[in-house]
Amino acid sequence: MNNFKITPLSLISQLTSTCIIILATISIPVNTVQANNISHSPHQKSTYNQLQKNLIHQNQLEAALEISERSRNGGFWELLTSHKSHKIAKSLSSEEIKQVAKKQNATIVQYSIINDEFVIAGKKQTQESELLIWVIQPTGEIALRQVNLKPLWQKENTSLSDLVAESRLRMGARHRNNKEIKVVPTEEHIYKKHLQKLHEILIQPIADLLPNQPDKHIIFIPQGDLFFVPFAALQDKKGQYLIEKHTIATAPSIQVLDLLYQRKRQNQGLVKDVLIVGNPIMPTKPLQPGENPPETFNLPGAEQEAKQIAGIFNTQALTGKAATETAIVQRMPQAKIIHLAVSNVRNKEGEFSDVLALGTSEQDDGWLTSEEIINLNLKAELVVLSGNDTAIGKVTNDGVIGLSRSFFTAGATSVIGSLWSVSDRETVFLMTEFYQELSKNPDQAAALRQAMLTTMKKYPNPMSWASFILIGDG
Repeated sequence: MNNFKITPLSLISQLTSTCIIILATISIPVNTVQANNISHSPHQKSTYNQLQKNLIHQNQLEAALEISERSRNGGFWELLTSHKSHKIAKSLSSEEIKQVAKKQNATIVQYSIINDEFVIAGKKQTQESELLIWVIQPTGEIALRQVNLKPLWQKENTSLSDLVAESRLRMGARHRNNKEIKVVPTEEHIYKKHLQKLHEILIQPIADLLPNQPDKHIIFIPQGDLFFVPFAALQDKKGQYLIEKHTIATAPSIQVLDLLYQRKRQNQGLVKDVLIVGNPIMPTKPLQPGENPPETFNLPGAEQEAKQIAGIFNTQALTGKAATETAIVQRMPQAKIIHLAVSNVRNKEGEFSDVLALGTSEQDDGWLTSEEIINLNLKAELVVLSGNDTAIGKVTNDGVIGLSRSFFTAGATSVIGSLWSVSDRETVFLMTEFYQELSKNPDQAAALRQAMLTTMKKYPNPMSWASFILIGDG
């Protein structure tokens, strides 16, 4: 790496930031800031970062955790709280955060990426400098571990975000920022090296704080590109995958997790149906006027998947011509479980847009858009999006804008989605195993873990079993 001259920002800038921090600490109670008053500008993010560092330096760890959580409040929380109930959000206090861990009976791990600004070769640049890892035990105990990220870019000329992207590429999964790169999976020892490096940074510093029993739950609260990390596939120095040692799930924030917990208990027993959809006949009309008709796909694996799952629940899957948008949407509000083995469509930029391709009828166009999903009145305990890249999208301060967010806003309490393009054969196997487990035990995270372990034995490559993540109250 080239030797750059690194100069700290001006003293005036530092004093200004310090004044902002002091004012924020004195005049703004941590648990009373409304989400719609929180800015997500780079300056505001920098202020949150500096405030966390200052509070940690003063050994006010719980106050620093409150700031970390507050920084995640934003548009998603407003959607969840105001879409139907018109509630006003407030940030959680440390005591309320402890109560969330107790109610979940889970270990919550929240990541906070701290960036520093430097003048490098005469230009102001932002670099990842530190990773804060908060661990909240089911007992309410709070611990903090700090990881120095500077050696990544000082010695290895990379960053944590780049490491995440590179690990996905090495496995064979295209990263959202590398649309034009042809993905060629590398040899096993190379991609495992990257998974082990991520484990070293994200898991090893807190390994002694995690539960020893594999059936105890861990809920990860990522930040930034950490939302694209396949946590299940992270590997320790002994070659053991994280999913072999722990039952895991994710959530956009602790506050969203708590809201979903409350929602699940309010809706318990209100709906009972199981809606299984697979391989609809895709629409031939363009999604937008003036566009070319989309490429259509036949998904025989998705149809097989849907029929096998329907057999487990002794119900009939909607497939082919029967799987119209109108028929599916009409049944969604009565469904406790919604399984969609369908395609989602790429927009002009080549990214997956928030549109599901269902069948057409005289009443619909077959395209179930994000806006249409949001306006559904769902009470589903689980929505499974068994397609390609259904858990990814644009990353914001408060999570990922994508299909999962749309279903949460509509009323679902947990969503399972994929972190990359999945193959038919392995997905059919994994999903069938998942529902067989779920039919015996309603613990979604445990069922997904066992399905991954079983799939791993038959298809050892992480690309075959680590794509799906459970988001929310599972």
